[in-house]
Amino acid sequence: MTLVILSLIIAYFYAFNVGASGSAATMGIAYGARVINKKWIALLLSGIGCLFGALWGGEVVETIGKGLIPESLLTVEAAVIILFVSALTLFVTNLLGIPLSTSEVTVGSIVGVSISLQQLYLSKLVDIILFWVFVPLAAFLLTFLFGLLKERFKPKKLKSKKLTVALSVLLIITGFLEAIAAGMNNVASAVGPLVGADVLNKGTGLLTGGLFMALGALLLGSRVLETNGKRISHLSLSDGVVISGTSGFLVIGASLLGIPIPMTQVTTSGIVGAGATKDWRGIWRNKVIHRIAKVWVTSPLISLVMAFCLTEIFLMSKVSTVIIISSGIFATLVLTNFGRSTLVKKARQPLKEEF
Repeated sequence: MTLVILSLIIAYFYAFNVGASGSAATMGIAYGARVINKKWIALLLSGIGCLFGALWGGEVVETIGKGLIPESLLTVEAAVIILFVSALTLFVTNLLGIPLSTSEVTVGSIVGVSISLQQLYLSKLVDIILFWVFVPLAAFLLTFLFGLLKERFKPKKLKSKKLTVALSVLLIITGFLEAIAAGMNNVASAVGPLVGADVLNKGTGLLTGGLFMALGALLLGSRVLETNGKRISHLSLSDGVVISGTSGFLVIGASLLGIPIPMTQVTTSGIVGAGATKDWRGIWRNKVIHRIAKVWVTSPLISLVMAFCLTEIFLMSKVSTVIIISSGIFATLVLTNFGRSTLVKKARQPLKEEF
C-alpha cells in the first residue's frame, strides 16, 4: 500500500512538471508575439487546454502503459522507477528553463527498465523513434516553406487593423489547439505506467493527470514560457499562427495513432523553420537552440541509463552490473576531459620555427 501511495505522489508530481514544460510549447508563441501581454493569462489558457486535451489521451496511455513492455512485467515497483527517473529529469530541466520532451524522457525510462528485464517490444519502439524524427522535420519544413512563400508573394500593403485583429484571434485559437494537443499526448507520460500496472484505471488517470498538468502550467510554467516565447526568435503574427496550427494538428494526429510525440521538439522546430527564412545563419547560431538540442539528445539517454541502473539494483539485485557501468561512464568522462585539457595546453604552446 505504501508503494502504491508513493507511485501516485511521483506520478502527479511528474504530471505537474509535464504541465510546466508543456506550457512553453502551447501559448508561448502568442505570449512572445505580445498578443497576450500578461503571462498568467497565457499560462491559464495553456492549463485549460491541457486539461481538456488530457481527457482524450487514451490511445497514448495504452502505448505508454502496455505498448513497450509486457503488462506482466510492468509492476508497481517498475512503474515507480520509470516515473521517478522521468520526473527528476524533467524537474531539473524545468528549473533551467529548458523545454524538454516528456515523451522522450518517459520512453527512455521505460526502455531502460525493459532492457534490464530483457523484454521490449522493439518494433513499437522503432515506430516511435521514426515519428520523433519525421514529425519535427515536417514542422520545420512546413513553417520554412510558408516563410519563403510569404516573403516571395508578400503584398505591399499587408498591414491593417482588421487583419492584425484577425491574426491575433487566430493565434490564440491555434495556441489553445496546441495546448489541447499537449494534454492529449503528454498526460500519458505521467499516468500511463500506473495504468499499465493497474494502479489507476484509464478514466481516473486521464482526469487527475490532466488536473495536475493544468496546475503545473499555472504555477511552474513561467520560465519555460519565456524561453520558447521570446528567446528563440522574433515571430510575426502569421508565423505564430502557422507554427501553432502546424504543431497542434501534427501532435493531435500522432496522439490519435497512439504515438507519444516530442511536443516541444515539434513546436521549437516550427519556430526555427520560421526564423530560418529571415536569418538562416543567425538562427542556427542562437545559443538557446544549441542548449535545447543538447538536452534533447542527452535526456533520453540519461533517463535510460538511470532507469536501467535502478532496475538492476532494486528489482534484479545486480549491483555489480551497475558498478561496472558507472565505472565505465566515469572513466570515459575522465579520459574525455583529460584529452580536452591536453589539446588546450598544446594549443597554448608557442610555435617553434623550423628551418
